[in-house]
Amino acid sequence: MMKTKHFSLISIILFLAIQNTFAQLSKEEIIADSKKELRTSLLSFREYLSIPNNGKVTADIEANLSWCQNALQSRGFETQILKSGEIPHLFASGKIDPKKKTILVYMQVDGQPVDSSAWNQESPYIPALKMKEGDGWEEINWNFIEGPINPEWKVFARSASDSKGPTMTFFSALDILQQKKITPAVNLKFILDFQEEMSSPELAKVVSENKKLFEADGILIMDGTRHFSNLPNLAFGARGIATITLKVFGAKDNLHSGQYGNFAPNPVFTASRLLSAMKDDTGKVLIPGFYDGVKFSESDLIAMAAVPESLEQIQDELGIAEAEKVGTSYQEAMQFPSLNIRGIRAAWVGDEVRTIIPSEVTIEIDMRTVKETPADRQIDLVREFIKDQGFHIISGEPTDEERKTFPKLVFFDYRIGSEPFRAEMESEFGNWLEKGMSLVFGEAYIKTRLTGGSQPMAPFINILEAPAVSVRIPNPDNNIHGPNENIRIGNYLEGIQTCLGILTQTFQ
Repeated sequence: MMKTKHFSLISIILFLAIQNTFAQLSKEEIIADSKKELRTSLLSFREYLSIPNNGKVTADIEANLSWCQNALQSRGFETQILKSGEIPHLFASGKIDPKKKTILVYMQVDGQPVDSSAWNQESPYIPALKMKEGDGWEEINWNFIEGPINPEWKVFARSASDSKGPTMTFFSALDILQQKKITPAVNLKFILDFQEEMSSPELAKVVSENKKLFEADGILIMDGTRHFSNLPNLAFGARGIATITLKVFGAKDNLHSGQYGNFAPNPVFTASRLLSAMKDDTGKVLIPGFYDGVKFSESDLIAMAAVPESLEQIQDELGIAEAEKVGTSYQEAMQFPSLNIRGIRAAWVGDEVRTIIPSEVTIEIDMRTVKETPADRQIDLVREFIKDQGFHIISGEPTDEERKTFPKLVFFDYRIGSEPFRAEMESEFGNWLEKGMSLVFGEAYIKTRLTGGSQPMAPFINILEAPAVSVRIPNPDNNIHGPNENIRIGNYLEGIQTCLGILTQTFQ
């Protein structure tokens, strides 16, 4: 009888220990614990930001690789350096429990190159803590975080928002769970990318060659700026991108407009007629088949309508009288492929203007694509449309024979960049994420079906055939990629809370 009682007591203790290991934090605990951890987290963040991270500089890659490897190993993860060429990629994994779902976390480490002279501080790699002062920002001593921390303060540094900030919020959430002896409710794997700003040239191959290693039930992307409402934000996909370069030719050389005006065709007018034929006055692309395949379910339309935004307010902020009519709202517009003239060059302007007829016009086009409109198809549609406008397409400089034969000559070249990806919003993975968001923020968060921009991790997402969702933390006024990049401390704090909410939810 005594043995039976002893065995029962041990069983109860073990059961309670397991229950504590997989415990879910309450909203109150998440808020209290994240605030308690904030000071320590910001100091680690400051250290991380102090490491220059230009993905073109080998020494920068090595320094960040070392820091990240130590950061993951100190949090109990085993790391591996993976290559499929010259660039290292850092993979990490915790202990895998077969009873749990597995999540792969994508983190970007590199940042855009910097022009230090354009920053309002000593260096983009000396993080500055600043407070709002009038119309600008005044630098304050880091000792200020020893006292009450104002959520409106900002940290200014390269990659503060894109994307070392999101990385540190995730690491800080892990630290809090470790302190409370709570194991995340999911298995965790990590892939750290050191050349995202160069379109991650070797990432897809690394993943393809190690597909078994990367197997996961879902992918969390710790990258991307929030919707301009600045509400906590889950983005379920991103558009892809393809670019086209056109050159429309006139005479062999620039010609004097007095001597040859009314005689030699000006390629600017030829190019203008071609471009104006591509879109109507409402902004809709007129190239046949350009939007084919794009459809929305009722739940898609409901999700888009639920995003809190005002068309009039967006127009006011952008300084435009009227939006294009590709969609009925901003959210809907982002779900379609787009065609944009991103640059035109012909002859000279301003102080260098000359009375000439240009010999050629260069036109740079970018197109955003969605899953239903693959880049190859869109490129072919544009090419065929140009042919239908009477142009002869060439792939280099025109020969004398081509100049004599074809009145409309155009050089055509293209490049396919990031692929589009999109996860289903109504899914096990989506529901798991929503549970974490709802726990912390109630209904004060948003889900966006597709972000308008592009992200280069799409190829590896598509290789793994796992749903991927971007957890968006930085404030929309973060000056991403530009001078004075920043992250609002209130957003940073909510990032820690977001990660805690998600990581303590069971994923079934």
